Amino acid sequence: MIRPAREIDEHTPWQEMTPGGEIYEPATARYVNTGAWRTDTPLLDGEKCRSCLLCVPYCPDSSLPVQEGKLAGIDYQHCKGCGICAQVCPFGAITMKEGGQP
Repeated sequence: MIRPAREIDEHTPWQEMTPGGEIYEPATARYVNTGAWRTDTPLLDGEKCRSCLLCVPYCPDSSLPVQEGKLAGIDYQHCKGCGICAQVCPFGAITMKEGGQP
């Protein structure tokens, strides 16, 4: 029996995984905490943020959630700390801090 992606973890026997580790269903990234290997961390300064949302389309990990037309923070579970958001923010509202923890 092949398991759905949400049921696959480090204890899953290879016989129950998809061939080649392929994923046959969409939106499975939310099941994996990829932010754990971050070495630099973006910090959001809410005072400086104008919610222009220019950073959002640049984030390769979709780690900048938007709610009601405003930036709702940073999803540290998936952010890998690439720093692109800090580079494109025209207001300096996102800065990078050395280290993996916010």
